[in-house]
Amino acid sequence: VGEPDEMAFPVVVKTLQDEAAKPENRGYADNGGDDFKQAAAKYMADVFGVSGIDWDTEVVHSIGSKTALNMIPACFINPGDYVLMTVPGYPVLGTHAKYYGGEVYNMPLTAENDFLPDLDAVPAEVVAKAKVMVINYPNNPTGASATLEFFEKAVAFAKANNLIIVQDAAYASLIFEGTPASIFQVEGAKEVAIELHSLSKSYNMTGWRIGFVVGNPLIVKAYADMKDNSDSGQFLAIQKAGAAALANPQITEEIAAKYSRRMDLLVGALNGVGFNATKPQGSFFLYVAAPKSATIGDTTTEFDSGEAFSQWLITNELISTVPWDDCGSFVRFSVTFAAQGEEAEKTIAAEISSRLAKYQFAF
Repeated sequence: VGEPDEMAFPVVVKTLQDEAAKPENRGYADNGGDDFKQAAAKYMADVFGVSGIDWDTEVVHSIGSKTALNMIPACFINPGDYVLMTVPGYPVLGTHAKYYGGEVYNMPLTAENDFLPDLDAVPAEVVAKAKVMVINYPNNPTGASATLEFFEKAVAFAKANNLIIVQDAAYASLIFEGTPASIFQVEGAKEVAIELHSLSKSYNMTGWRIGFVVGNPLIVKAYADMKDNSDSGQFLAIQKAGAAALANPQITEEIAAKYSRRMDLLVGALNGVGFNATKPQGSFFLYVAAPKSATIGDTTTEFDSGEAFSQWLITNELISTVPWDDCGSFVRFSVTFAAQGEEAEKTIAAEISSRLAKYQFAF
């Protein structure tokens, strides 16, 4: 449910085909691949308006953001150090922090706070031991986007408490209106932050495993040193295909328009059968409260968690969701269903509505 339903665009595939046949691309990439790093710096300027990125010292590629997230704790976490993580969320960095003796403090994301963490609520004794704060906007699973004001507050918080910010920007350019946001749109953010960008979702390139880490040169260097001793770099032909993708940001705009259209259909289908769904500002996820029960005829099935509802939904109606029970009972729908064209998308939305309309849901 987190996998794009279409192939990478032809210009990207063709570049890979061409570059894979060149002997100069056959060897170890290590942390090299200047073409990709230069394309990443230009992408930050073109898409986010963030100029002045030094491609040589402030950008290093990743074999997907997941590998970067699992390497970063090795750079900074000692036993007893804290990582501040948002929940619900992608747990990889926190999981690896524990491998090094670190602790994780969870910052809840709730609708009341617009799915932004309340930094002032983190206990002082935790802040004193914290080394890294992980944020992710647009957010998985909530779909929420961060405001510039939140990024400003996060940067000020990090500076005041000697923290590193890791902004997981996997969905940063998959937005439905306005312009994409980067933490580096905040003055001084580069003093404390890095962003992790990925081509997986924004360019339909999940299996290609290519992304980049950008930001503070010392933090980037620490990651690069760890990476250099952990892998031998992504195949240069894939890096050059990634550079071709980054040079064509209109690809992401086209993908985002498709997801926006589908999101309208899914929100309408769910609200039509009693849910309270709100279209997110970005990503391809729809985060909704799970019902407490479903009634059909004289039979009522009760749900004590998002997981219980999610299991019931796949078992009884073959509708796949991901449950989240960190901050209440929720499930995450996705609009990455396989459909060719708008009529097929409408058919799927109508089918979801049809399968659920026979139930009376209680929330």
